[in-house]
Amino acid sequence: MNDMKRTFFNRMLLTAVSLLAVACSGDDAGQASAQAVGNAGKTLVVYYSYTNNCRDIVTTLTGQIEADVLQIQPAEKGLRYEANGYALGTQLLNAIKANPDDADSYPAIDPVTTSLSDYANIIIVTPLWWSQMAAIMQTYLFHNGAQMAGKNVGLIVSSASSGISGVEADCHRLVPDGRYFSQSLWINNSNRNNRSTLIRNWLSAINYSTVTAIGLQPSAAKTATARLYGLDGRRVSTKSAVSGVRVSSGRKVLVR
Repeated sequence: MNDMKRTFFNRMLLTAVSLLAVACSGDDAGQASAQAVGNAGKTLVVYYSYTNNCRDIVTTLTGQIEADVLQIQPAEKGLRYEANGYALGTQLLNAIKANPDDADSYPAIDPVTTSLSDYANIIIVTPLWWSQMAAIMQTYLFHNGAQMAGKNVGLIVSSASSGISGVEADCHRLVPDGRYFSQSLWINNSNRNNRSTLIRNWLSAINYSTVTAIGLQPSAAKTATARLYGLDGRRVSTKSAVSGVRVSSGRKVLVR
């Protein structure tokens, strides 16, 4: 091979290697974009259960939706909050009510390592104690409520018979900047055996599947000038795009 041919061959080889590197980098970026989009719709169910009623609710709920689950537990085990006319439970609630901004007012819980940044939707499942949110769950929200700012927040409350407005007020106090679903779900002793239907109807009422797919403010992308991308990070031609979830300007849109 003469010098001219050898030089030409080397240049072609370097060009091919460069193009391959760019292509691989583009694939990596597409995969990263797809992963970010996927994480944007993830749901976390956070619950505390003293009598196992909330545990049963979570089991039923996660049989109907795809979600990760985080159980909150008190640091001190074996306490009977209902004993002596609910004396201990009342004491814990009164301490919080007296100084709601003081961390020392809240009972200690086991450490949690779940990162809320991985989730767009948080569903809180909690018992009602004397018309208020259970003190154990209040502790978790006191320390983590700020991280729920801008996230879609749902509330499911288990009680014997009392209404849940006090628990809703506690939740809004502890998670003031959450984007709450249109309604909470109340499951009590009179309807507990029907919880599967109640949960299904609640998910339908709050448009849960739509929210988790494309956010609380879905947008129908119809303009021919919009740049659309599939969930794999690859651009989709607007002329040939089929209906479904797409990505445009960094957010999910629904193409109809």
